[in-house]
Amino acid sequence: SCNQRCKFCQNWHMSQKAVWELWNYDASPEEVVTLALREGCDAVSFTYNEPTVFYEYMLDIARLAKEKGLRALFHTNGTLNPEPLFTLLEIMDAVTVDLKAFTPEFYRQVSLSRLEPVLRTLENIRKTDTHLEIVNLIIPTLNDDMDDIRRMCAWIRENLGEETPLHFTRFFPAYKLRRLPPTPIETLEEAAQVADAEGLRYVYIGNVPGHERNSTFCPACGKRIIHRIHFTVLSLDVVKGRCRFCGQEIPGIWWDV
Repeated sequence: SCNQRCKFCQNWHMSQKAVWELWNYDASPEEVVTLALREGCDAVSFTYNEPTVFYEYMLDIARLAKEKGLRALFHTNGTLNPEPLFTLLEIMDAVTVDLKAFTPEFYRQVSLSRLEPVLRTLENIRKTDTHLEIVNLIIPTLNDDMDDIRRMCAWIRENLGEETPLHFTRFFPAYKLRRLPPTPIETLEEAAQVADAEGLRYVYIGNVPGHERNSTFCPACGKRIIHRIHFTVLSLDVVKGRCRFCGQEIPGIWWDV
């Protein structure tokens, strides 16, 4: 389920259906963590449908996962109150927040929710040591205005820091917006250039497998330090959190390799 009703939802087949319309699994936190360990996972991630709607279950799994030496992270729309957020952040290593647009009108009309709580969540996450990344799904005609994107990027730099990773992702026709076209790749590239110009140091393009902005480039020497295609890492040139080539510190959650 979800606490938003986005007309463009890319995961609507999970998030916008009633529980009796889906195949579900009865798994205790212990069973979930045991499975993760058995499969050789390094982390557990809570995502795709909004994890705060199963807050207590997520919290129990994350606590147990950390006890067993696993990392824990979640991907949220950011619509949650400060107290439960800070409880989660005491446990979670990383969080990704969907910042769906930068106008109250978009949130009210397209997501049936509000922008202000999401901005508050982002500011509260930055008060902690939890690694933060942001995703902005660009939808043709609805949130692709470059002036709004520029204002969003400036806000991120000023309130969250220039090293906050920002992912511009491609929209595909789905749910209630099936008549809109996929986001032109040129629009994503223009948005990324706007973010660069506003001083953000880690800007990505997602849902475009093979695009060079799937990868991470060192902001100091400019060399590619993580080569990705979609979700696959082909090479890693980060050593103990630093660029292998110039020694620049790279923010993130790193193993000692």
